[in-house]
Amino acid sequence: MAGGAALLSLVLILDDIDVCQYHSDMKRLVDPDALLLQGAADPTRLSILRQLAGGAGVCACDFTACCDVAQPTVSHHLKVLREAGWVRSERRASYVYYWLRPEAAERFRAIAGELLPSIGTVSHA
Repeated sequence: MAGGAALLSLVLILDDIDVCQYHSDMKRLVDPDALLLQGAADPTRLSILRQLAGGAGVCACDFTACCDVAQPTVSHHLKVLREAGWVRSERRASYVYYWLRPEAAERFRAIAGELLPSIGTVSHA
C-alpha cells in the first residue's frame, strides 16, 4: 500500500502544477547588468571565471578539477555563464572550449566602478 500512496501523491503534485507557474505580473530579470552579476554569483561559476581569466581557452572537461563538481554540474554552470554573456564557446571535434568574453569583464569592471564612489563616501560609526 505504501507504493500506491506514493503514486497517489505524485499524481496530486502533477495535478497542481499550474499553481506553480509564473504569473504575468511577476518580474523577470531582463537587465543585462543584473544578469551578468547573477551569472557570476555562484562559487562554482566564479571558479570557472577565474580559471578562464588566464586568457587561454579551457576545455569543458578541465573544469572539474578547479570546481570539485561532476561534469554535468560543470555543464550546467557553463550554460548559465554563456546565457549571462560571460563566456563564448567553440566546439573542436568532440570537445568544447570556453573563453572569457573581454566585453563581459569590461562591463563588470564598469559596474564596480559605478559603485566605487558610493563606497568611498560611506562613514563607519
